[in-house]
Amino acid sequence: MIEVRELTKYYGTTRAVDGLSFRIEPGRVTGFLGPNGAGKSTTIRAMIGLDRPTSGEVLIDGKRYEDLPRPLTTVGALLDARAVHGGRSVRGHLAGLARSNRLPLRRVDEVLEMAGLARVADKRAKGLSLGMAQRLGIAAALLGDPAALLLDEPVNGLDPEGVKWIRDLMKRMADEGRAVLVSSHLMSEMALTAGHLVVIGRGRLLADTSVEDFIKGNSRSYVLIRTPEPERLRGLLVTRGIQVDDGPDGSLEAVGTDPRTVGTLAAENRIAVYEVSPRTASLEEAFMQFTADAVEYRAEQGAAR
Repeated sequence: MIEVRELTKYYGTTRAVDGLSFRIEPGRVTGFLGPNGAGKSTTIRAMIGLDRPTSGEVLIDGKRYEDLPRPLTTVGALLDARAVHGGRSVRGHLAGLARSNRLPLRRVDEVLEMAGLARVADKRAKGLSLGMAQRLGIAAALLGDPAALLLDEPVNGLDPEGVKWIRDLMKRMADEGRAVLVSSHLMSEMALTAGHLVVIGRGRLLADTSVEDFIKGNSRSYVLIRTPEPERLRGLLVTRGIQVDDGPDGSLEAVGTDPRTVGTLAAENRIAVYEVSPRTASLEEAFMQFTADAVEYRAEQGAAR
C-alpha cells in the first residue's frame, strides 16, 4: 500500500501540491485524474523520491522510497518513457537496472517477453518508436515483480493492440493483489480500467471514490422516452412524483426512475412507446463537470476565430 500524507510541494513561490492525502490500496486499479497543472506528475515524482516534499511524506509499505533496500522489488514506475540512454540496447538498459537492484538476469528475458520486446532486445533505445519506448518503460517497471505500480500516461503512443495489452496487464496486476495507480488523460480508457478514482485540482484532493459513485454524483442520469403520446405519459409520470424534462425531437427525459417503471406504466395505460432507454453520463462528462472550477489553463471561447 502507498500512503500520501499531507504532501505539500513548492517550486519557489509556486505551490504545486497542497496538503494532499490519499491511499493507493492493493487489489485494485486506482485512476489518478486532474486537469493540466493539477499536480499529478509532481505527486508521482514525490512517491519515488525524484522530488523532495516541502512538507508531508509518502510511505510505501511503511517506508519512504529512499529507504527501500531494493526499490524495484517494491514499486515499479513509468514516468517518461524516453528517459533512457539512447546508446544502450533494450536488453542492456534492463540488465543495468536488474544489476543495480540485485535481480537475476533471467528476469530481463521474462519482462522482454511480457512487454513484447523480445524481437527488438538488441536494438538501441534511440531507435525505438514511441510505442516501443513505452513498452520498454513498462518492462522496466515490471522488472522487480513489484507489489505496486505507478504508471503515468502508460498508453501514450501505443497502437490499439498495445492499449489492450496494458489495460489487461493493469487489471491482472490488481487481481494478483498489487496496488496500481495510473494517470491518464484518456477518460475512455480510465473508465474501462480503473475501479477507483483519486481526483485532484490545483494540488488539492477533490475526490477519492469509486468510478461508479463519481459518475453518479457528477452527472445527470435519466430514462429517455420516445412515444406518440408524450403529454399523456408525462402526466402519468409526474403524478407519481417523477421529474420529466423535455428531450430532443419531442422525447421525454424522466429523472429518478428506471426503464422498467416507465415501461410498466406505459403498458398498464396502453401507451405505445418507441424507445425507453437509460442514459448515464460518461466518465469524461462527469470529470469535465466536476473539475470545471479547478482548470488552471482554459482556452478562450472564440479565440481561434
